[in-house]
Amino acid sequence: MKYRLAIFDLDGTLLDTTEGIVKSVVHTIRYFNLPLLPQEVLLSFIGPPIQDSFAKFYGLSGDILQEIATIFRNDYSNNNLLKAKPYDGIYQLFRLLSDAGIQTAVATYKREDYAVALLNHFGFNEYTKIMYGGDHDNKLRKKDIIQKCIDTSNVGDNGCIVMVGDTLHDAVGAEGLGIDFIAVTYGFGFKADEVDNSGYVGYADKAIDVFNLMM
Repeated sequence: MKYRLAIFDLDGTLLDTTEGIVKSVVHTIRYFNLPLLPQEVLLSFIGPPIQDSFAKFYGLSGDILQEIATIFRNDYSNNNLLKAKPYDGIYQLFRLLSDAGIQTAVATYKREDYAVALLNHFGFNEYTKIMYGGDHDNKLRKKDIIQKCIDTSNVGDNGCIVMVGDTLHDAVGAEGLGIDFIAVTYGFGFKADEVDNSGYVGYADKAIDVFNLMM
């Protein structure tokens, strides 16, 4: 068996966190009296660091981005963190990986304390204790977070590791470490026609497809 460790993104890969994140994004937009964005644009805030999204869509920079992150995170953690649902088949996937002797881990841009609380609430701690997230100052890149998972796993050989995620952030992080990548198309990011000739291991239209691609 080629793979010994599968590292998963969280938002859009393990959990559909649309409701909670969008509500807190809208709260933050209104707090700073910014113009409201269309729903399809709001959905693109799911996954990347919140500072990056506000910089991209509002042309903001500097200290205000950290203020925005603080307002967003306070509202999200207090009111909307648990407004999420697991994707169909995701627990079955983790059971199959466990039965096959493949370690699992989670690497997310979501702030680490929030990510761990959310993952534990939905029972993912039954399958993995390796959970790493972003930092408050937005200094860690996805590559850094993935590397933490690798270091904790003690797998050693990057050729035995695969990253699973729904956005280019996940793919770039994996590429930067020389590990394989599986794109999921049931989440917020990738669509099948975007990854057909990408050089990835493949794409998963549903959770169980990840297991089949790894075998």
